[in-house]
Amino acid sequence: MEEYRIPAQTRIGHVHLKVSDLGRALDFYCGLLGFELITTYGDQAAFISAGGYHHHIGLNTWQSKGAPKAEKKGVGLFHTAILLPTRKELAFLFNRLNQQSYPFTGAADHGVSEALYLDDPDGNGIELYWDRPKEEWPRKEDGSIDMYTRRLDLEGLLRELRI
Repeated sequence: MEEYRIPAQTRIGHVHLKVSDLGRALDFYCGLLGFELITTYGDQAAFISAGGYHHHIGLNTWQSKGAPKAEKKGVGLFHTAILLPTRKELAFLFNRLNQQSYPFTGAADHGVSEALYLDDPDGNGIELYWDRPKEEWPRKEDGSIDMYTRRLDLEGLLRELRI
């Protein structure tokens, strides 16, 4: 088989999640995280986005209305990663979630990015993160990216809001 590389301009267009309660999911994604509601299909599905795109996240109850939370052990989506444009935006969401006492499952500095981890109300993993500028990414001696997982300086992150 001939070698193929997907084009560099390729992006993940959207994620579509099965949820048990559409209203509760919208409260989380729109009310807490700040996505905007673009459209709904009755009371069974909704499409939400950042900045008016047709949708970044689809939510539906077609096969999951009233279902229990997602299993932690087993196959499926590990998390949806939501890339924020700046460290200050990550700090803003960290502060907003803290003020609502929303539980985090983790926080990490990955060298190339800084990330906050939490679960949505249905147990779907969420990563909120920002990328450091590419020229700041740590590199190994061979030039490859040196990603790691270290403790995220949460106090330093919050200082972004005072700048």
